Amino acid sequence: MRNATILLLVDADDQPSELAPLLDSVRDLGIHLSVVVMGAMPRMPVYAYGAGEYGVIAFPDGWTDSIEETRARLEANATVLRDDLGRQGYSAEVEAVMAEPVALDAEVARRALTCDLVVISDGLRDESDAPSQTAQAALFQIPVGLLINGARRPRALQPERVLLAWNSGLPAARAAHAALPLLREAEEVTVAVFDPVATPSRDGENPGSGMAQWLSHHGCKVDVQQYPSGGIEIGQAILDRAREMQADLVVMGAYEHSRMRELILGGTTRTMMAQRELPVLLAH
Repeated sequence: MRNATILLLVDADDQPSELAPLLDSVRDLGIHLSVVVMGAMPRMPVYAYGAGEYGVIAFPDGWTDSIEETRARLEANATVLRDDLGRQGYSAEVEAVMAEPVALDAEVARRALTCDLVVISDGLRDESDAPSQTAQAALFQIPVGLLINGARRPRALQPERVLLAWNSGLPAARAAHAALPLLREAEEVTVAVFDPVATPSRDGENPGSGMAQWLSHHGCKVDVQQYPSGGIEIGQAILDRAREMQADLVVMGAYEHSRMRELILGGTTRTMMAQRELPVLLAH
């Protein structure tokens, strides 16, 4: 990840001290930061009265004030971050962006087209509208990885031990490609295959061996582990194995199933995005 460009998405309350672990890694690796202080525009409170073609739509007076207050908060934090990063000599640019919740994904996707990785701060994930929109943009509209739980973990961009959750699917392959600069520098990469199906049409005769071979050609230190899930949900199985090996980072494909199915029934992606313990690099 040396000399890369990272799109860092933060909220109006994220302070330089909270981002210090990530910023220290950025300095060590010569990374350029494109920081976006992001917030959702207050929802439009529309009231209608009257009937038929003579009905009237009214907007409460306080709505425009709420917009300006939100904009001011975002700009204020952008100024704080810009001054702090400039004073410390980081290669960085900072801007504030406010948009309607449904437009946040386009704002992220446009900026991420010329970046190598998208990182979402923990503070932004706590917002009600922003996290799902930014994650959707990173996972479905741009060809780079999305890192969550990484802003406050000092080893997220310089991991020693990485668990790559592998299932011979396109999202998993894209995640491995997106994470390759990190995997090359890691001391240990475990290609973990859960409930493998050793057939030519599924995971191959020796599941995980092809990915391990490819990574080895890139100089990665790799081993392959095949795990039975034991009937537990795969996301939880990944977390359990990552804890056992004390992984600094999990790399995995996102939304192997449809978003609607995961929204209704749950799934691996939803489990991994909900947890706050381990940094996870996702790609779709």
